[in-house]
Amino acid sequence: MGKTFDLIYEAVKKIPKGKVATYGQIALMAGNPRLSRVVGYALHVNPNPNEIPCHRVVNRFGEVSSAFAFGGENMQKQLLISEGVKFTKDGKVDLEKYRYKA
Repeated sequence: MGKTFDLIYEAVKKIPKGKVATYGQIALMAGNPRLSRVVGYALHVNPNPNEIPCHRVVNRFGEVSSAFAFGGENMQKQLLISEGVKFTKDGKVDLEKYRYKA
């Protein structure tokens, strides 16, 4: 899994501040669109959150992770808000506006 995780981490590093990507999008960028769940696991064990901005990865509905490994979902939201990402009234990221287009 090491090489796969490295590909995932490299894909996540490409997401600029103020943008998000979905788990499926990262899986595709890493070379295998069927690895969405593996992306989630890789981000949960992220060895370097300062360099690998896993807070910029949301689910396909624009929702943050309830199991965000680095402070919980509220921390993930705060990190995104601090980068200029706005949330809808129902607590989701507007993917049309904030999705990273590789």
